Amino acid sequence: MAEASGAPSAEERRREAETWFRALRDSICAALERIEDEADGPNADRAPGRFVRTPWRRPEEDGRDAGGGVMAVMRGRVFEKVGVNVSTVHGTFSEAFRAQIPGADRDPRFWASGISVVAHPCSPLVPAVHMNTRHIVTAKAWFGGGADMTPTYPDAQDAETFHGALREACDRHGADYYARFKAWCDEYFYLPHRQEARGVGGIFYDYLDSGDWAADFAFTQDVGRALLAAYPGIVRRHMDAPWTDEQREYQLVRRGRYVEFNLLFDRGTQFGIRTGGNTDAILMSLPPVAKWP
Repeated sequence: MAEASGAPSAEERRREAETWFRALRDSICAALERIEDEADGPNADRAPGRFVRTPWRRPEEDGRDAGGGVMAVMRGRVFEKVGVNVSTVHGTFSEAFRAQIPGADRDPRFWASGISVVAHPCSPLVPAVHMNTRHIVTAKAWFGGGADMTPTYPDAQDAETFHGALREACDRHGADYYARFKAWCDEYFYLPHRQEARGVGGIFYDYLDSGDWAADFAFTQDVGRALLAAYPGIVRRHMDAPWTDEQREYQLVRRGRYVEFNLLFDRGTQFGIRTGGNTDAILMSLPPVAKWP
């Protein structure tokens, strides 16, 4: 389909999306570092954490650049481990993977850019959170992503704050978005072998191509802003409260469920591995410590 006169070109769209993911990364890192500075709880005697950024490059394909990214990881007194990664990669899908990606059966070349955020707090009273948004281009182009929260001890106020921010983001763009994407999240973040949800949910969407690229991009941006609107306040609500050894032990067992989902079912993990991404960046989502009973 020919592009409308004055509309951004495909290259401009890719550049705009990549720029946004990097800007969102910087905003999230700054917000979480501020929380580290404010902490006055059980780990207040430790130095506040700071993000360490590590660039990486994807192996070249036939001598041509294939993109890369930056892995930003912080270990501190509030966050035992939090990663905020951005990447922009391009190349050719393997024959075995093409049938699973829209448009790749017509043209195996792809371009993908996105951000992934995973926070594993020290305190079992502070929920873990995940958010990622991405833009993928093959013979087709679409947005995907979402956000979900995984508390060790569910809290109704936290859940309402988190879902409320996502609901507001969805309602600005589609009357059915929240109900549809919440249901998709509940279905997606489910461990069938455990017959249990991973956490309290959120939203999940994929293959978003309404025909209005700017509108789909605006929604994707609002998903990122919703995380910033909700999660820092939830962390501050609990981060200075004391916890027990028993609560910590239960947190580690619940983290084991998180590991099981990400290694067995997570689409992002599979996409990263199958497209030759950086293994450490792909597995950044895993907690530093977990247990199985």
